[in-house]
Amino acid sequence: MTLAPGTTGPKVQLRLDEDGWFTVCDLSLLTAGRGVAALLPDGRQVALFRDRADRLYGIDNRDPFGGAAVLSRGLTGTHNGRPFVASPLLKQRFDLLSGQCLDDETVRVATYEVRTT
Repeated sequence: MTLAPGTTGPKVQLRLDEDGWFTVCDLSLLTAGRGVAALLPDGRQVALFRDRADRLYGIDNRDPFGGAAVLSRGLTGTHNGRPFVASPLLKQRFDLLSGQCLDDETVRVATYEVRTT
């Protein structure tokens, strides 16, 4: 599912650069433990995640191993206390805080600062 900004409730925003924030959607559209994809103004996709403690994470949606925009469909979990998403393609795990691949230290995906307003 790709999200668009709604009209009610707290909003989820991403910091795209030092100049400002981009409103992605209503917070109510994010379900704990599940990811969603959102389209950015430049055509890229971000995978957004909300955990059960209401923390929000944003990483690039493109799986660098398979090339498909599918990380939002991955399974979430923790490893050594760090949240991750496992790609639905080849199951590589990506740290949701740093973007670092936990299975190949040479690979990383972009991360985004996320806030609610």
